Amino acid sequence: MTQAHQGTALITGASSGIGAIYADRLARRGYDLILVARNRARLAALARRITDETHQNVEIVEADLTDRNAVLAVEATLKRDASITLLVNNAGVGTHRPLLESDVDAMSQMIDLNVAALMRLTYAAVPGFVARGKGAVINISSIVGIAPEILNGVYGGSKAFVLAFSQSLHHELADKGVQIQAVLPGATATDFWQTGGLPLEHLPQEIVMPAEAMVDAALTGFDRGEVVTIPSLHAVEEWEAYEAARRNMSGHLSSNVPAPRYAVTAQEG
Repeated sequence: MTQAHQGTALITGASSGIGAIYADRLARRGYDLILVARNRARLAALARRITDETHQNVEIVEADLTDRNAVLAVEATLKRDASITLLVNNAGVGTHRPLLESDVDAMSQMIDLNVAALMRLTYAAVPGFVARGKGAVINISSIVGIAPEILNGVYGGSKAFVLAFSQSLHHELADKGVQIQAVLPGATATDFWQTGGLPLEHLPQEIVMPAEAMVDAALTGFDRGEVVTIPSLHAVEEWEAYEAARRNMSGHLSSNVPAPRYAVTAQEG
């Protein structure tokens, strides 16, 4: 049963996989939708199904967010449409190939999508949220944001940006009525792997989470106000210890003298 109207959610990368599941779940929660992706046919089919099943309004926007003009057009929508209460920055690309086996132009395009587009869309949405005292941003990061050795280094770096950006946004906006969540999925059953050249069936099945389960867990974390949600991490105390150590160390990272271990000894001299 559809819940009370929640405003409009704009979701990028919405034509398939994680983005399409967010679209379905958010419509059932009472959100109207603006779905952004490159594949118009998939978007249209998804929009028809969601409208038929939920009776929510669904708008589609065909846009390649590696193209600056397309990003600017979506930015304009975020700035203009005061009904938007939630931005889901899901669009992204990745690869499992080692850095030195990857094409540098493809890596640059990855940064354009995973970092630059996400940052610009967030900047477009947040001032309106602050002015209205209400709004939320969900940024899809990845476990490689804290474990960059697992996959390609540019991919890991781009997702580390998403995590750090989200944590900083939370720090700045928590008292302004704006909720920020970074979601760090592990291996998830989407076409991400096939697109990157590694068929899903080649992965150990015990590490691969169904996309529906991942999104449902992430939305539970969102409901609970989590800033960082890691659906696959069972031992949450490990994340809590990691964060506590990071926050404790942050107070010791700047000093007017080098640490004693960097003093040059007579023997070294």
